[in-house]
Amino acid sequence: MNASLNDIPVKPAAPKSKSAKLMTKWYNQRYLQVMVLLGVAWMIIFNYIPMYGIIIAFKDYNLITSISDAPWAGLEHFKAFLDDDELTSVIRNTLGISLIKLIIGFPLPIIFALFLNELRSLRFKKAVQTISYLPHFLSWVILGGILATWLSDIGIINKLLLSMNFIDEPISYLAEPSYFWSIVISSDIWKELGWSAIIYIAAMAGVSPELYEAATIDGAGRFQKMFYVTLPCIKGTIVILFILAVSGVLNSNFDQILVLKNQLNDSASNVIDIYVYKVGISQGRFSYSTAVGLIKSIIALFLLLIANSVSKRLSQTSLF
Repeated sequence: MNASLNDIPVKPAAPKSKSAKLMTKWYNQRYLQVMVLLGVAWMIIFNYIPMYGIIIAFKDYNLITSISDAPWAGLEHFKAFLDDDELTSVIRNTLGISLIKLIIGFPLPIIFALFLNELRSLRFKKAVQTISYLPHFLSWVILGGILATWLSDIGIINKLLLSMNFIDEPISYLAEPSYFWSIVISSDIWKELGWSAIIYIAAMAGVSPELYEAATIDGAGRFQKMFYVTLPCIKGTIVILFILAVSGVLNSNFDQILVLKNQLNDSASNVIDIYVYKVGISQGRFSYSTAVGLIKSIIALFLLLIANSVSKRLSQTSLF
């Protein structure tokens, strides 16, 4: 009797190897992979290849000789920076401006995003959001000129304060070192407040409406929903951005300070970035300025690792 087709044993297909599965996956994602490869290529060209220039910090480099031909100087430039008379003022100005920005400027976008998220009028919400992040798209060259005009002796700030009898005579704010930190910090917050809030608003959009409905049933008000629903749901985003902010605490917004600084407020505006620019470009001490920049990068790396470790222990959220 002839066997039916169903009785004929079928040999199972050989399982694909891991490399074959990986190649199939990459092929199915080929368009996304091309986009990723472009980003990787950009990073290699502009971030990793220039790292070769770090050896300048350990050499006596000048524009006449090549990097490879420059004589080795060891740690001479690092020691020179630690013995520099300007070191104390540079560190004080950098940490003072950056820490105050971190303490005041970091929570403000979160608070702004929380209140913006509570607006019921979509049209009004979009208008407020657009107006708030519009200054971000203006360069500090433009905003610096605007601030210099506003804060001059005949600027709108002095006219307003004089008309309200808050001051008796005009004040040249950018010529007074005592006002410089306040001007830098407040203007930076004003410029970046709306833009910094965008990522928090995006995180809030992913919060499940069912959580708000459950909180409403339990009798929670708007502020209670902010604290017990919204904030816990975006905690991961806040922690990640805080870690990145801590790692950049030695960055004092070079563009902003370069535009607003002058000889009269130099004692309050001489931060690490400005110091590196002044010594490296103006005085031509390339090896010395590279050493200072390398010290700053190493400290930033340690701050990142410490902030990441602390965050991982306290909130179980970290970058890596």
